[in-house]
Amino acid sequence: MLIDSHCHLDFSCFDHDRSDVIKRCSHLGVEIIVIPGTQDSSWQKQIDLCDVYPQLRFALGLHPYFLENVKPAHLTHLSTLLQRHQSKVLALGEIGLDSHIDVDWQLQVQIFEQQLILANEHHLPIILHHRNSHNELIRLLKVHKFIHGGIIHGFSGSLQTAKSYIDLGFKIGVGGTITYARATKTRHVIGQLPLDSLVLETDAPDMPLEGKQGQRNSPEYLPEVLETLLSLRSETKQQILLACLNNVKVALPKL
Repeated sequence: MLIDSHCHLDFSCFDHDRSDVIKRCSHLGVEIIVIPGTQDSSWQKQIDLCDVYPQLRFALGLHPYFLENVKPAHLTHLSTLLQRHQSKVLALGEIGLDSHIDVDWQLQVQIFEQQLILANEHHLPIILHHRNSHNELIRLLKVHKFIHGGIIHGFSGSLQTAKSYIDLGFKIGVGGTITYARATKTRHVIGQLPLDSLVLETDAPDMPLEGKQGQRNSPEYLPEVLETLLSLRSETKQQILLACLNNVKVALPKL
């Protein structure tokens, strides 16, 4: 059994064949797909999809990409939904900081901190987005005494940085990046980390695997991420399968 811990299956590019994608995933052993939230306008679609398809689970949050039109009411709505769906919502996310986008940095920090406060209030793990922001993210997690853990999505960074997140209770998201031979640093780090820190993801429709550039990524490619992970590790396939399964259930206890 495989769990895709990060897949935006609610995005419109899946609207025409979502059912077929889910069926193909089931045949390949990808039995659960976690859909992180990105913006206020998409949360209800996520919730509705999870009501239709038993293989799907959801998290809710405000992604830094979509903050230009964020309003205080969105955070109020988020808190309301977290309460209303407390038995089903797996995490608060996808949230984080991204220095590569044209969204005001201070606004990103402000919204991230407000969502950390919400996660603490609702005792929820978080799904964390990063780009050139590890130091600030780790600092803010410590400032807010965040103890509910979660997943560092699409990790790229040093071994020391990964261990800092692990020490804070997080698991490390392993996706299509490791399929690229040129990603030597990330591949090396993922090969060195403790097995009990790793979870699998695709980030579909983004982060296509090597050889599939320019194509829509899909959760049905998760077994290919696993095969690449096997090539970077010394453990057996069964050991890695069981570990990744257990790890994501630790990171997202409501699974």
